[in-house]
Amino acid sequence: MTPLSAQNGWLANLVRHIPPGQFGRYLLVGAWNTLFGYGTFALLTAVLNRIVPHSYIWASLLSSLLNITVAYLGYKWFVFRTKGNYLREWIRCIAVYSGGIIFGLIALPLLVALIRHNTRFFAEAPYIAGALLTVVVVVYSFFGHKNFSFRSPV
Repeated sequence: MTPLSAQNGWLANLVRHIPPGQFGRYLLVGAWNTLFGYGTFALLTAVLNRIVPHSYIWASLLSSLLNITVAYLGYKWFVFRTKGNYLREWIRCIAVYSGGIIFGLIALPLLVALIRHNTRFFAEAPYIAGALLTVVVVVYSFFGHKNFSFRSPV
């Protein structure tokens, strides 16, 4: 077996667990969530800036709760199309997001150091590492939501 066919076997095994169109819908909802999430963060930062010091911290907290909820509803209704179990799935959705956030907080500085040590991209390392981690977290989150947040009862 050549390395390419081994990769294709691994990829085919991974993809066969995804109903047609589901990952594409997930990416579409994710793109919307990114725009909506940044928009609510920016809006809340501007509004709260007149009221409280360090408004961006409060804006981040409030917008995160709102944005996770909006993402959850998009995943529930459009991507995974589950019925009922709103509170249980929402809590599980928060758990999946929390796992991705914790992983990112641990992996980002390690990956930045690795890139800086092994390449000439010193200033660019945080951006490269962030982009690489985004891909990993998107795939992790998809399978986390598919197999945990929105899994069908057995």
